[in-house]
Amino acid sequence: MIEANNISKSFQDIKAVDAVSVTIKEGSVFGMIGTNGAGKSTFLRMLAGVLKPDEGTITLDEMPVYENPQAKRKFFYISDEQYFFPNTTPEELLRYYSVVYPEFDDLRMKRLLSQFELPEKRKVSTFSKGMKKQLSVICGVCAGTKYLFCDETFDGLDPVMRQAIKSIFAQEMEERGMTPVIASHNLRELEDICDHVGLLHRGGVLLSKDLEDMKLNIHKIQCAFHADSNIEQVLQGIEVLQKDIRGSLYTITARGSEEDLKNQIQTAAPIFMEVLPLSLEEIFISETVVTGYDIKKFIL
Repeated sequence: MIEANNISKSFQDIKAVDAVSVTIKEGSVFGMIGTNGAGKSTFLRMLAGVLKPDEGTITLDEMPVYENPQAKRKFFYISDEQYFFPNTTPEELLRYYSVVYPEFDDLRMKRLLSQFELPEKRKVSTFSKGMKKQLSVICGVCAGTKYLFCDETFDGLDPVMRQAIKSIFAQEMEERGMTPVIASHNLRELEDICDHVGLLHRGGVLLSKDLEDMKLNIHKIQCAFHADSNIEQVLQGIEVLQKDIRGSLYTITARGSEEDLKNQIQTAAPIFMEVLPLSLEEIFISETVVTGYDIKKFIL
């Protein structure tokens, strides 16, 4: 488990991360969402021990991370700004990481390089941005670490490659309990992979919740009523987060159990009623509007 307690980091007069506290459980996918400049990369660099927090503490399996080789063997960090040794090749990276990470899987890296059609002996400096991203993910997966820190990992990849990498993550989680921590500016990128999502805004955590808990507690219901139905009276008994009315058709996003919401709406004898699936973006919009923010202003 990773615990960040009240960590802050400033660069001169810029507060990049401001009193952030987050707990990341093992065996889950933690998604950190936020626009450019929200503090995602700084937060990940502190998790990886690249930067030292000005305030607060970070522990990985109860060990401090900064300048602690024992803790750093437990994770692989994929930065947004790709860096590789000058004139290196994937083959040379394999030899290097085999020394750094005791559990590094040489054979699997060779198989994945072939699968992704990345030449072993070609210089990485000649690779495209997408190819470098793929290579970083392959190295990270094959390192055999317990945690994988990914900063904008899907940026620059085509849709097919994104799904391929997500499938590899899912396989690693199932087979050996790997815990990915993924930072992204795009909420939709993480919708089908995350278990827990944190929203970072202006250096602070605006929201951090288990996705399943949010889905169980927020529902979108579409219904139509007769002209003489007292709709407003019915809705007074519901915690409505959003409401869209088009003629007699109502689309209501509300907080509460699905059964309770349906029972309340049934008291108005609707012409029809159905529960619609909610996207991760809709859930976040509903949650943040309640706290006084409009997520659409700073999340794609």
